[in-house]
Amino acid sequence: MDITFSVNGERANVDVEPRRTLADALREDCGLTGTHLGCEHGVCGACTVLVDGEPVRACLMFAVQADGSSITTIEGLQGPDGELHPLQEAFVEHHGLQCGFCTPGMLMSGLHLLDTEPDADRERIRAEMSGNICRCTGYQGIVDAVEAAQKALDGEEPSAPRRRSRGSA
Repeated sequence: MDITFSVNGERANVDVEPRRTLADALREDCGLTGTHLGCEHGVCGACTVLVDGEPVRACLMFAVQADGSSITTIEGLQGPDGELHPLQEAFVEHHGLQCGFCTPGMLMSGLHLLDTEPDADRERIRAEMSGNICRCTGYQGIVDAVEAAQKALDGEEPSAPRRRSRGSA
């Protein structure tokens, strides 16, 4: 089937089998390999992208379901000159990533939260981000990063990364 969607502001026309997932279409047909495939059961969140502004698990959505939609992937976060989005900068500064496998899905979930709940407190941030599995960071740096990005986007001075004692989360 021939489908058309906008991905990161660019029009994409792809010919897909009806059973092809959006994740496979993005990675293989559009060359956007930042969308990671983890569990391929919708549990881990590594494949999270925004479709018409809403987070979806790209491994569970058929590409044909995205026909006519606007999709944002991790590649769409960088600015026109390649500068990092404030959320990406915060993830680096606050150690919100380690191996990086979950990072694209975490960033897309975080972006959705910042867009829809710009005043979310730490508890809400933690709850929203818990839908994505990270096996490395313990989530503390991720929550710190989303909170710092929230402040940066509001024009506030973000706080310095928190120092944690060994074994604390």
